[in-house]
Amino acid sequence: MYTEYTPDLPRCPAAMVLQSSVREHLSRLGHQLRQRLTTAQHLGRQWLADKTRDSSAPSVVIEYIVPKGKSWAFRGWHWRMVGSARRFDGFVRADRHRPLALPDDCLKWYTVLHFEQPNQLKQWLQSSDRDRLLETGRDIFKSYKFKSFETGLEGWFSEQSGAELTGLGPPAWKEILAVVLGLYPIIMVQGFILERLEVFEDWDPASAMLANNLITTCIFTLIVMPRIVRWLNFWLRPAHRRTPGWVEVAGTIVTVLAMVAMVYVFSELA
Repeated sequence: MYTEYTPDLPRCPAAMVLQSSVREHLSRLGHQLRQRLTTAQHLGRQWLADKTRDSSAPSVVIEYIVPKGKSWAFRGWHWRMVGSARRFDGFVRADRHRPLALPDDCLKWYTVLHFEQPNQLKQWLQSSDRDRLLETGRDIFKSYKFKSFETGLEGWFSEQSGAELTGLGPPAWKEILAVVLGLYPIIMVQGFILERLEVFEDWDPASAMLANNLITTCIFTLIVMPRIVRWLNFWLRPAHRRTPGWVEVAGTIVTVLAMVAMVYVFSELA
């Protein structure tokens, strides 16, 4: 059998130094790459955590109508407003979006401020710092309005005054009581009528449930809820406005007594 013979050659010192240098360089590159991958993974987890926190954080959207000639003045004023919010506990971040041009030589600016908790957002909204800045800003912007998002139900409870949205929704517990107060009789009466008329007797359960929910939602949103808000307007005040104690007690008693009365009436009719 034939075997190839390779004689031992003396190693060149220069080649050995070059080989050692290459290995050392590759080792450093590998270490740097591992460090950068670790940093990227950490930043990615931190970014995901921040986005998750921001997505669930209570926020307020503020709209400003600013004459074009006062854009730079508004930017400076807005910087001071955000600085005021940063000094309060729970501040997460502020987003200022690019302005929209309006026909009357004005710009519409939008700002979204995020806080960790609804009560922390409320503290900033009713702070004297914010009130003082708003007074100085009235010489810059023509009008403003704001809307908060804390429970998802605020759309039923916002106060409208002309072109300006002047209030936020009431506290979450008031929203819940008001929704139940309006929804409970609709469900009971609707169920009673549809059962007597046998409207959905031939429908499959899924389709009947969908039709029922559509009817209930339309009646609740378009007819009942506006009246509930109007009747309980003295009690359903925005969360950032201080309400006298007797108003809180009176509104709560009226709402609870109305629920108890409806339970009694529907129990007698059943």
